[in-house]
Amino acid sequence: MNIRSLTRGDGVVIGAAVLLFIASFLKLYSVSGYNVDVTAWTNLGNALGTYVGGVIGAALIVVNRALPQPRKIVGLDLGTVGAAFTVLSAWTLFWSLVDTPDGASASSGLILGFIAALALAGAAVATPLVPALQAALVPAPKPAAPQPYGAQPPGGYGYPGAGAPQPSYGTPPQQAQTAQPFGQPQPQPTPPPGGEFSPFWFAVPVARPLFAEDGSPSTIAELAPGTWYLAVDQRGAALIAQTQDGRRGVLQDTSGIQRG
Repeated sequence: MNIRSLTRGDGVVIGAAVLLFIASFLKLYSVSGYNVDVTAWTNLGNALGTYVGGVIGAALIVVNRALPQPRKIVGLDLGTVGAAFTVLSAWTLFWSLVDTPDGASASSGLILGFIAALALAGAAVATPLVPALQAALVPAPKPAAPQPYGAQPPGGYGYPGAGAPQPSYGTPPQQAQTAQPFGQPQPQPTPPPGGEFSPFWFAVPVARPLFAEDGSPSTIAELAPGTWYLAVDQRGAALIAQTQDGRRGVLQDTSGIQRG
């Protein structure tokens, strides 16, 4: 699981779920002149079915986003099932708020619970549709400042720099040239013959799917910001990328990638 693949919409989902869980312990109703100590947990059907049901929906959405590949339950996408849970929670709390018992009025547990469930369902439904909510919740680390010629670049997040063990997959980034004494000509890198593709490390600015090499629309993984991947070949404008666990696929959207 990679938390860097979470979006701002997922952050709203997490915050609303926490608020909904807190509301389950507050009083649902108030009656003038009486101390009515009734919470959602007074009736387990209400607590587990409405309040905790919304929290479970939020957990399914977040887990599905953080997994490398989407998961399914009985043929349904895990995130879709989670969104359905959140909508059902908001719908039930709405009618509980409208249809209060005679002589009673809604209290903090019911009002706060409905607001949290409404925010939760709204974020779950709107995140795939609103670009602002699709931005990364945890931004990718800024690239290191340019190093003088001959200096060794420090190891950044996920970057297999010099002095650290190299991963078992792919080709590690090339080492920087050793500094030459002042006044001597600097050696120039030899370009690859015939314009051959040279593997390189890269990172994506936002989460992007990695498609199967056979051209099918199915995704084999999701590339997350803040992690370095190896480009092993090029196919037109797309790249053939390799993940840390050795899986290879086609990255169709290469805009804004950061080369290592």
